[in-house]
Amino acid sequence: MLACRLTLGEEGFRAWGWRIPFLPSALLVVFSINLRLKLSESPVFEQMRQAGKVSRAPVPESFGTRQGFGYALYALFGATAGLGCVWYTGQFYALYFLQSVLKVDFLTANVCVAIALAIGTPLVVVSGALSDGIGRRPLIVTGLLLAAALYIHIYMGVASATAAHNYVAVTALFLAQLVLVVLVYGPNAAFLVELFPARLRYTSLSLPYPIGIGILGGFVPLISLSLVSYTGNRQHLPRPDLSHRDRTSKNAVTSWIGQTRPKSTS
Repeated sequence: MLACRLTLGEEGFRAWGWRIPFLPSALLVVFSINLRLKLSESPVFEQMRQAGKVSRAPVPESFGTRQGFGYALYALFGATAGLGCVWYTGQFYALYFLQSVLKVDFLTANVCVAIALAIGTPLVVVSGALSDGIGRRPLIVTGLLLAAALYIHIYMGVASATAAHNYVAVTALFLAQLVLVVLVYGPNAAFLVELFPARLRYTSLSLPYPIGIGILGGFVPLISLSLVSYTGNRQHLPRPDLSHRDRTSKNAVTSWIGQTRPKSTS
């Protein structure tokens, strides 16, 4: 999108060039469908299916019992909701804050975020590998608590650095946000998989994940912008992230004190 906008110019991009980025995305859809069709069940699940131990009523077992429903709530408020808040604030709101609140030009804002993403994204693998050694929860809780404590200061720093035209500092601050995202995101998939027994895993995650990421996390930008408009505070970190800080703190506590995962994988 950035390349198209720079190549075609503002008028050309608005008139017809905005359609071009959708063409590569169509190829990605085809690739993802092809990849999904080639995926096979995990060895553990395949063994269970051959042995006839697959759940006959996964929905009642997942959400109709006190233990199953408790694990679903633990996954929602201990993992996915916090991930959604950190993810949307660190990636999507960051660019909007630069362009729409601080009025940084399109090219500069996108280059700052793109450099931070290029450096920070590979760290997801490092975070996941690190969690294999020290555990999932310590990294997730650390990321959530640091996000709750530092987001206000990071965005105030971004505002100050932008006013001084110090875009190296702006990029570094966005990279710091991505480190927080990485700490929470890297171990999250393994944490969720290990939380539920194999015969209920897919069903048990069918609600906590989309609700935590899509709804609770997805509403972070909307809440943020609404409170910016309400308070008129457009020069520093918007007030919504006070509620975001409260939410990530609660998610961290929930993740830390939640029940231990089931010992059985069946």
